[in-house]
Amino acid sequence: MGNSVNTNAGALTALSSLRVNNTALSVTSRQVQTGYRVADANDDAAIFSVAQGVRGNVKAYAQVQSSLSAGIGLGEVTMSALKGIDNLTGDIKAKIIALSDGSLTSAQQNVYRGDIHALISQVNNYISQATYNGKNLLTGDARATPLSFVADVSGTTLSYSTIHQLNWDSDEALGPNVLFPTPNDVTDTINANPPNTTTAMASLNQFIGRVVEMSSTVASQMRSMQQQRDFVDNLADAMKKGLGALVDADVAAQSATLQSQQVAQQLNMQALSIANQQPNVLLSLLR
Repeated sequence: MGNSVNTNAGALTALSSLRVNNTALSVTSRQVQTGYRVADANDDAAIFSVAQGVRGNVKAYAQVQSSLSAGIGLGEVTMSALKGIDNLTGDIKAKIIALSDGSLTSAQQNVYRGDIHALISQVNNYISQATYNGKNLLTGDARATPLSFVADVSGTTLSYSTIHQLNWDSDEALGPNVLFPTPNDVTDTINANPPNTTTAMASLNQFIGRVVEMSSTVASQMRSMQQQRDFVDNLADAMKKGLGALVDADVAAQSATLQSQQVAQQLNMQALSIANQQPNVLLSLLR
């Protein structure tokens, strides 16, 4: 093309190059600012669709993690109470053995009786306080109906299920799952005169057996929940890593690219400025 004041070919070329550079600069700048290579469907519709599906799965697994954590929390509270009860029953057993000493005076027997009653009261406190989020495995919340917690995104559950409840007091109205459905429990037998420590020890051993049985049951079920939560934690972490590989930007690399694009932008603007000055040369022909 010849010299023209109506069409500046050089300026048009510089302007086109500037537009391309500005578009690339905008993309790079957004990646640096957001940290995402694919922030929405405009960046890459296919990858964004896959990423949204993965994000939904990550949210679902977060709920599974929450449910399993609640189950583990209940198990830990229960096991802590059972450990305390086990320690107390050892103390009760020692007091009953001491009470069986025939050389004790009535006053001394009453001291041991008082100690045993206090320890039994503490056992009952441990039982009633072993509550987590309104549920108590020791008082039978998982006896009639299993207490379930979500274990995976397909709705599979893991449960606590106990066949007994712990209750020190004698009360036939509570049914056959109460340890002492007859009056011959520890409390009544040690209060006899003389104290019937043989029957008291037999009743205590029954109670200890139930504590051991419940400890084994709860520990086994809680272990399953802990193992499942570890698996879900690893699975959720793997999904997050995969999601990052799909959509995250390499910020360090993009920062370097951003600088080079900014330099190119300045050069394009300089070229456009030079091209815009070219028609001024034609004015010298008219002087």
